[in-house]
Amino acid sequence: MLYKKKEIVKTYIISIGQVPIGHKRIEGDLKTPEGLYTISDKNPHSQYYLNLGISYPNNADRKRARALGKSPGGAIKIHGYSDRYGSTKARDSRYVYTWGCIALTNNDMKEVYDWVKVGAKIMIVP
Repeated sequence: MLYKKKEIVKTYIISIGQVPIGHKRIEGDLKTPEGLYTISDKNPHSQYYLNLGISYPNNADRKRARALGKSPGGAIKIHGYSDRYGSTKARDSRYVYTWGCIALTNNDMKEVYDWVKVGAKIMIVP
């Protein structure tokens, strides 16, 4: 759901990590982070049709991974789709998983990318 001043602006269908239950703990666990983060950057030239960076890992994420002797990973994004040839034509997100990112159809990603500013808060909940 996309909010503006506590009001829902629009709702989207998304894809998340291949292991959808539980908070991302370490690099390679195929989970999407859960909790409060911010949009850290915008990339109009992303391999996956635009992307918004998510401020994962935060200090708590790094501490949790360090306690396990592992890396928390990073490069978690909200992005559109491309195929193995780099085509970013529209995709159906209902049957696709990510490696931990949040994915939307390319049309939806364009809308979100245009609306959301760097520094915006994002709450990722199961």
